[in-house]
Amino acid sequence: MQYWIETLGCPKNHVDSDKLTGLLISQGYEAAASAESADLVIVNTCAFIEAAREESIETVLELADRKLKGARLVVTGCMAERYGDELAAALPEVDSVAGFGQSLTVSTPVGAPTKRRVPEFDLLNLPRPATSVPWAYVKIAEGCDRRCGFCAIPTFRGDQRSRSTEEILSEARALAAGGVKELVLIAQDLASWGNDRRRARLGEALEVLDDGGRQPLIELTRTLSSEIERVRLLYLYPSGLTSELIETILSTGVPYFDLSLQHSSRPLLRAMKRWGDGDRFLERMGAIRAAEPTSTFRSSFILGYPGETEDDQRSLIEFIEAAQLDWAGFFTYSAEEGTYAGSIAEQIPRELALERMREVSEIQDAITARRRDDLVGSTQRVLVDSPGVGRSVHECPEIDGIIRINPSLEVGSLVDCVVTASHGTDLEAVPA
Repeated sequence: MQYWIETLGCPKNHVDSDKLTGLLISQGYEAAASAESADLVIVNTCAFIEAAREESIETVLELADRKLKGARLVVTGCMAERYGDELAAALPEVDSVAGFGQSLTVSTPVGAPTKRRVPEFDLLNLPRPATSVPWAYVKIAEGCDRRCGFCAIPTFRGDQRSRSTEEILSEARALAAGGVKELVLIAQDLASWGNDRRRARLGEALEVLDDGGRQPLIELTRTLSSEIERVRLLYLYPSGLTSELIETILSTGVPYFDLSLQHSSRPLLRAMKRWGDGDRFLERMGAIRAAEPTSTFRSSFILGYPGETEDDQRSLIEFIEAAQLDWAGFFTYSAEEGTYAGSIAEQIPRELALERMREVSEIQDAITARRRDDLVGSTQRVLVDSPGVGRSVHECPEIDGIIRINPSLEVGSLVDCVVTASHGTDLEAVPA
């Protein structure tokens, strides 16, 4: 029996797919060369915003047309968890809709409401297969304790559930033994990892520090960086970026800061139920750059949040120009069921939100290109991801640009290279 998994959405979904792959292999399945040759076709869906849901449905319907006659088509992931009954009723092409922790191989009735079942396995802690690339995402927590005005994730992913230190170290060490040179730690709110275990008085001493003690993430990062060549942190809520965490990140040799900012206008951030403002963000970024001028910054921003004004837009433009981020993603607001913002009457017209997004995207594109140009002539330690493709500490896998290198360089090796050219987001380099 052969399987095919189509993964949509963020890196956290890709980790889930890795875990599901390990589970299927343990059940005797083998990877198919394509969706058309698989006996079991799985779509791991995203439900974060409307555009992601539309892409998920389109992918399901496309695979329904492409799959072998008699092959099973299963929908899992965030859409399956959030809209299980609706999907089952609306998609007769699908053989099964499986929420988190539900079997992908056992047929379940489709087309009628189903009772929520007890999970059959713990997706977060499933073993994963060996990776074919020298880097890996490691999800260290599931869910989120924050209630941002625009985000429905807690409604279907639940409150934060942190993995234990031992569970994470065990997975990381297994990946390292398989050739992984870079670990990318991910969670909905990475800086808060371990706080739920501390509150519940679970786990080892590190995780039961009194309130006000050192962030558990600090010790975890230090331990991992002593064993793995590179440790990168993604999705840091700005208020969790403490001075000691900054020092820890810089000490790893990967001065990469992925900050979940969403906007810079203080009034709009308060309407989003979030902390901070542009001045605070700039102050923190300035302190980081003073300590390490080569630090790299990434963030994401929402345009068209309910109540957003022209003053808010000007504030964001001024921030983008002052912050000089290396990388940034921009998204138009999507009204989500069950969120605070979804009930706000003052919704922004989609055309206006798109116009505002195009305006800031154009500014950021030019900044990113200049930041990449600045690296020309510098020497970077490049991790060879695949023949002819590598990354330095300034590029996160699958998200940022790449460095084009000689295809003869060994995959998985770390090579000092001189950057010779910049092409928008991508660089060219030759061995030093």
